[in-house]
Amino acid sequence: MLAVVRVSRRCAAPRPDFKDVRMAPKHHPTPLSGGDRKALNKELGKARAMTNILAAQSAEMRAKAESMMQQADRLLCESWNERMWSDGEPIDPSPTIDQAINGGFPWLEIQCSRCKTPSDVDLAAMKHPPTTFVHDLASRLRCRKCAKAGRRPSTTLLQLAWQPRHPRTEV
Repeated sequence: MLAVVRVSRRCAAPRPDFKDVRMAPKHHPTPLSGGDRKALNKELGKARAMTNILAAQSAEMRAKAESMMQQADRLLCESWNERMWSDGEPIDPSPTIDQAINGGFPWLEIQCSRCKTPSDVDLAAMKHPPTTFVHDLASRLRCRKCAKAGRRPSTTLLQLAWQPRHPRTEV
């Protein structure tokens, strides 16, 4: 590895500024002899084949990782739903909006704490950052029906759902 040395005019001692890091050349000079040319072409062919193999393995592993992340998010949402059902209150920690959508649970079932009107919230359509935890939405969601009457009660989170269960209402 080569080091570039800068000589300062004030002092005579050279000091290293940075190391010269070189990448592999993209152009390989062709050897003059026939045997060396054949050997170089053979090695370049092997390198190109290995590049394709590694790229295919990378794509395969990435697809596996994405499906495993989706499965992990689905299990996290199911676990949170079970804890919500058994404990009956928003559980911290909860999945994030992104994890719920990725796990196949794009709907949040809620209920107004005052009028007990059930409703479904589309998590994908929310304007909150995707990293927001679902349990944090309890204090941010309000019942529209009660708001028209001049009240602003909070909502109670029920569970994450695969699809909406309640017809569209004024909540």
